[in-house]
Amino acid sequence: MFNLYNMEEKALKILEILKKEYPKYNKPVSTYFQDTTNNSFKVLISTILSPRAKDSQTEKVSKALFEIADTPEQIVKLKEEQLEKIVYSIGFYKVKSKRVKQACLYLIKYHKSEVPKSLEELTKIPGVGRKVANIILAECFNIPAIAVDTHVMTISIRLGFVKKRTPLKVEKALMNLFPSNKWKEINKVLVAHGQNICTPLYPKCSVCPIYSYCPRNGVNKHR
Repeated sequence: MFNLYNMEEKALKILEILKKEYPKYNKPVSTYFQDTTNNSFKVLISTILSPRAKDSQTEKVSKALFEIADTPEQIVKLKEEQLEKIVYSIGFYKVKSKRVKQACLYLIKYHKSEVPKSLEELTKIPGVGRKVANIILAECFNIPAIAVDTHVMTISIRLGFVKKRTPLKVEKALMNLFPSNKWKEINKVLVAHGQNICTPLYPKCSVCPIYSYCPRNGVNKHR
């Protein structure tokens, strides 16, 4: 068992184990669109649509949208009612359709319809916060970045990697814990683990491949 003085070693070991498990599961939606389209705009839009929705539904809705419009100019030309109808099943469809169109308008106006490659510029896009920006940097441009969502935060706390519960503090702590050449792997590996094993409620500890390394901080009930 690793002790506190070997936290970096423990973290790397856990990451390697989860990387081996990763191919068993469906890819996060951002990874799916990057792998299948190599199109940063499609990754951006699908990620803007993804909050509070299952990846399977986000993938379905994003595909439906891209069949009709897959460039900023084409999406901007869609009528409000048409865009809302396409994204209706994903939840919060009015807010999300508005954010998608605002993001497209911004890209057209300030970036010649191209997705920028810096955190500063990405976070200026309507609907894009630090998490989404870091996903784009890591997935599309191979730039070291750690995107912190609910899964990354929850698992990091359970494993004892971090104590703070704010995304920025978790991001900074993970950046200090892992070498930069591992950063871009963290989100997709932990998201897959969180969706399938280390679920927010009642994690499946009995089948977890990293059970022996986990102090299970904050876990009161599990399967």
